[in-house]
This record gives sequence, structure tokens and C-alpha cells, in this order.
Amino acid sequence: MRRLFLTLCAAAAGLVLGVSPATAAPPAEFGTHWHDPVTAGPPVPVPNTPSCQVTLADTEFRDFTPYRGTYTPPDRCGRGHRWNKVVLRLQGSVAGRQFDRLGYLHIGGVEVLRTSTPEPSPQGITWKVEKDVTRYAPTLRARQPVEMLIGNTVDGTYTGVIKVKVTLTFYLAQGRAKPASTPDQVLTLRGAHTEDGVYQGQLTTPRNSERIVAEVYATGSGGGCEEFWYLTVPDAAPYSCKAKGGPYREVQVSVDGKLAGIAAPYPTVWTGGWSNPFLWYVIPGPRAFDVRPVEYDLTPFAGQLNDGRPHRIAVSVVGVPAGQSGWSTPTNVLVWQDAKAARVTGALLTSRAGDLVNKTAYRPGTERRLTADGGHSLTVSGYLDTSHGRVTTTITRELSGSSTHRWNADESLDALRARWHDDETVTVRGRGPATTTRKQRTHTMDGATTIDGNNRLRTTMTMGDRADGTSLRGGRRTDWSRLDDTYTGDAAYTQNVPREQRHATGVSRERYRLHGPGACYDHTLATAQGELTGDRYGC
Repeated sequence: MRRLFLTLCAAAAGLVLGVSPATAAPPAEFGTHWHDPVTAGPPVPVPNTPSCQVTLADTEFRDFTPYRGTYTPPDRCGRGHRWNKVVLRLQGSVAGRQFDRLGYLHIGGVEVLRTSTPEPSPQGITWKVEKDVTRYAPTLRARQPVEMLIGNTVDGTYTGVIKVKVTLTFYLAQGRAKPASTPDQVLTLRGAHTEDGVYQGQLTTPRNSERIVAEVYATGSGGGCEEFWYLTVPDAAPYSCKAKGGPYREVQVSVDGKLAGIAAPYPTVWTGGWSNPFLWYVIPGPRAFDVRPVEYDLTPFAGQLNDGRPHRIAVSVVGVPAGQSGWSTPTNVLVWQDAKAARVTGALLTSRAGDLVNKTAYRPGTERRLTADGGHSLTVSGYLDTSHGRVTTTITRELSGSSTHRWNADESLDALRARWHDDETVTVRGRGPATTTRKQRTHTMDGATTIDGNNRLRTTMTMGDRADGTSLRGGRRTDWSRLDDTYTGDAAYTQNVPREQRHATGVSRERYRLHGPGACYDHTLATAQGELTGDRYGC
């Protein structure tokens, strides 16, 4: 990890030093063009070794027709070579008028990117997304079909054609740049959604699997109420978005009908979110361009899954009203195999779920208020008899969420303050000292939209994406990390008038900090009325 952070700092220093505000004062209000979208997150650290590039897609999206092509490993550093890093880079452009749109990219059926688009200016914008996809290396060793879709509508009103080019760059392992540690296989679930919205698929793992991790790209989307699931209220409360149990959401994975994993979804806000695109024109909310999957360590179930037969894997979202769509849960399964054993056997030892807590309290009045508290816990444990002895894996995960939602009769006031926690501990015991990995994730949202008597809409927002990680071996700390990505914004415009009469204003700021042993990354961006006014690196 130390090398990672030093590389990040060196990359950042090579990009910008100090503060680089605009040379002139920002305009008093938004014009017809603004700065291209930017984020404060770090670049993917890459080694100074030979590399080669493959284009996955170079296309445009006008409707809901997927792009289909073929990926072929590069000749100069393909099948027979070992890679230190594989980086996916997307370059996009769009001009005119267009909504924010959601998209995905599959290689060999494996989801390698889930993304969304910024909303353009009439003159047009460009943006970039960069993602480390080294973990999908097993899929990239062979020729594969490619499918990409950013669903779009182009007509007399919405004129923006979305153009994208996506590439993969392979960096060879050489010298100090060691071969990356990756899974041996990346599997996908082949299945369909049931009538109650659960995604069910069949999974057959190799019989010598010794570690199994599922990743679910869970997103509430589609423009309906589940895009704003954190604002939903029980049926008895008067509000435009209803859900019988209120705003509590939890993404669950089960194996053959038994609960195997729980996770808190991230409250992603797309670039048209909260009725105010001016809030996100230059700096999007955290994760909007690169949706990160929630992960589940299913290793305690490996003894059950390793029998060579297909098993039923189900992914569901707790709290979604029956029969209501709006969630997408594509799932990959990463498998590490025991190279010295043809068969690894074992058994599930413990599967203990706590009571799911979901409480809401509604208070009527001129300002209506809903308070919500929810949570759940799960402990699973299992053993495997591997070529290097018996290994027992125990996973404990605890979720909690609390929120206060305030609104008035016509929803000209709509405000939320919320916090979600997702804490996970994985302990592995074998012949040597036990290893423990702890991850504490915290997501926060504090936002409000108001509409005054002059039909002027204002949105204020603060979002936090935080994660603390610690690794222990034999009770002694061997590694740690701390991430803090915080977005703040305040934007206003006059509704239901021509663009030139909106008199839109908006300021935003993002600070992304990533700390580890002996090094750090610290980057702050600031904007006003669509202009970049600050670009500063710390550390």
C-alpha cells in the first residue's frame, strides 16, 4: 500500500502544483457554456513499464441500441504476458440538450464499468473516466464479445448525441513492477428477475475454489422513485414517493436460499439529481461517473459451492415496494483456486442473521417530518480443507442507517439529513497467525431543495463517502487506509422560463483525501457559475 500512495502523490504532483484559480473573476451567473466535468479523485497509479492499448468501443449513442463488438488481446502484451496493471479509460463528449444517462460496459458478459453521463452545454462538453480493471484480467486473456450501452433519446427537444471512446491499456510486469495478484476466474450469473424483483441466477464454481467474492453493481435508477430511495416515505405519509417500509434499503445475496451477504447501497446522485443540474455541471457527486460495486466475501459457502453442481444465487434489495422496478443488480463472481488441489472440500459452520430493524416515525404539520432508523447484522463462518491445511473464514457485517426527512404540503421544501454505516470484519484462520481485515464505510447526505414565491429553485447539498480499512496479522496492524471524499454545492435558477432567463448561479467544491502508511493524496476542486476557480493539491 505504501508504494500505491507514493505513486499517487507523484502522479498528482506531476499534474498540478499549488492553486490554479481562473485568471479572471467568475461570471455573475451561468452562461451557455461551462468548464468540462472534473473530479478530484486520484489517477490510477501505473508502473513505468512497456504498455499497449486496445480500443473496446468508439461509437455514439442516439437510442437504446447497444454497441456490440469484439475484444482481442493485444499482440505485443497479450495472452502470453503478465500484467502489473490494466486501466480502462473512457473519453466522452456531448453537445446540445440532454438528460443524464446511465450506461454499462460488458466484456465476455462481465460487467467492467457502470457509469452515467454529465448534462451538456449547448456548445458541448467532454469528460473522462479512468478505472483500474486489473481484477478482470482472467477475462481479458482471451477473445471476448463486447457490449456497451448508454441509453439515450435524441429528438426535436433532446439533441445531445453521446459519443464515447473506451480503451484498455495493459502495463507489463517488469522489474519492480510485479505481476498483479488477480482472481483465477471471473464468472457471471445467468438468470433473470422474478416477479418480486429478485435477480436469480445459476452459479457453478471450480471444484478447487478457495476464495469466492461476489460484486454487485447495485444502482437505484430509471427516473422513478427508487432513484431517490432515501426520500421515500410510508404509505400513510403524504409525499410524492412512497414505499411501504420507508427509505431503508439493503442489498442482499443468498446462496441456495440462505442469506450469505448484506450491504448498504451508496446513495448515488446522478448529474440531474435533486431537480438541479446546475449543482453538478462541473463537479459530479461522488461515484456518479464510476459506480463501484458492493462486495461480498462468499468464501464460507465455498465448501457447499464446490460440489460441481449449479447453485442458486439470488440478489435482492430490501425495501423496494412489491412489483416496483428501479434497481439494477448485475453481478460478477471472482474465484481464486487452489493450484495444488483438484478438489477443495469444506462446510458452512455458522449463518446467523440478526433481526432486521426498520422503524419510521411520521410527524404531520406545516413542516412534515419523517425520521427513519434501520439496521441489520450477519455472521457467516465456514471452513475449507485446502492443500495448505484447514482454513476457516468468518465474516461479520453490521449495517445501520438513520435519516430525517422534512417537507411541506407542496414540496417546495424538501430536505434530508442521513447517515449510513456498513462495517465488515473478515477473519481467516489457518496454520499461521490469524489475519483480520476490517472495513468501516460511512455515507452521508445533507441536502435541501426550496422553491420561493418567484419560482426560484435552490438546492444545497453536502455528500460524504468515507472508508477506513485496517489489516491485522496475529493481532498486530500490518496496513491501514483512510478515504474521505466530500462534495458540497449550492445552486439556484428560475424555473419554467427560457434558458436565457434562468439566471442560474452555483458554487461547488470537492475534496478527496486518501491516506495510508507514510503517504497521502489530497486534492480539492472549487467552481463558481460553471468556471473552475480552485485546483489545489495538499500533502
